[in-house]
Amino acid sequence: MMVTHSRMRSLGWAAILVMCIGLFVLLSLRVHAVKSEVLLAERQIIQLERETRRLETEFQARANQRQLAEWNRVEFGYEAPRADQYLEGERQLASLGQPRGPDAPAPIRVARADNAVEGGDGADDGARAMVSPVTGRPVTLASAAAASADAPTRFAEAFGEFLLDASPIRPARAQGVVEMGELRESRGSAQ
Repeated sequence: MMVTHSRMRSLGWAAILVMCIGLFVLLSLRVHAVKSEVLLAERQIIQLERETRRLETEFQARANQRQLAEWNRVEFGYEAPRADQYLEGERQLASLGQPRGPDAPAPIRVARADNAVEGGDGADDGARAMVSPVTGRPVTLASAAAASADAPTRFAEAFGEFLLDASPIRPARAQGVVEMGELRESRGSAQ
């Protein structure tokens, strides 16, 4: 079997093409490996720069502490507290106080709200009813809702009211749902 000259030539070109593709793949893999090494080196450089900045910051802070301690000692005359300056408790602190003089101003007092509920019967121990800042209606506390027998229903109603009050989206539709619920209740009571 004789191989013709043109056939030999095409086989030669195919072999050269395969060899070029192989060299291209090897070169690509080598370039990718070098890129990975460069990225790793960049990450290490960034990490070392961060460490350097952290150490510089710590050095500056410690240098400032020395400078502040020097200023406190020389300029202001401050000293570190001694062990005998610490107090054992509230009684020792109170013993350091002096009685008020005859011309001393009155002590500052904190304002206190009146605990009596207007028109209340004292059932809630004088606590005022919490109201929603949005609607002004009373808010049912979770502890009071849990004490009642129909707590899941009250929670669902309170959560629904909360969603209606808090949702800025589609307020007209939310109002329509409430009106439809009232309509259903009125139909149910009429039947």
